[in-house]
Amino acid sequence: MIEAGNGGSIIAISSAAGIKAVPGCGHYCASKFGVVGFTRALAVETAGRIGVTLLIPGGMQTAFFDGREEKYKPPPDAVLAPPEEVAAAVVFALRRPPGIELRELVICPAEESSWP
Repeated sequence: MIEAGNGGSIIAISSAAGIKAVPGCGHYCASKFGVVGFTRALAVETAGRIGVTLLIPGGMQTAFFDGREEKYKPPPDAVLAPPEEVAAAVVFALRRPPGIELRELVICPAEESSWP
């Protein structure tokens, strides 16, 4: 992207588990913490040449929890966000005017229990 000189944008998607440790999910948290660190470094390294945004979704209404042990699933009354909200956040980040970057965005239901 830099060599082409056309700029562009990168949207990296982590997880609330990338900013808050979750018991019993150390391997998942480590990978998501890695995405956070890599994306922050990438933003610094490419500043002014490539737009970089870190998107951090909280609990989402997806198949992520299917097949997991009950202790790792959200409680039945948990409020989870629809995936369309993450897509809308990506579009919002990509529509910032030239020279304005949305560096990080946490998107989650107001009652999110995994953040902060």
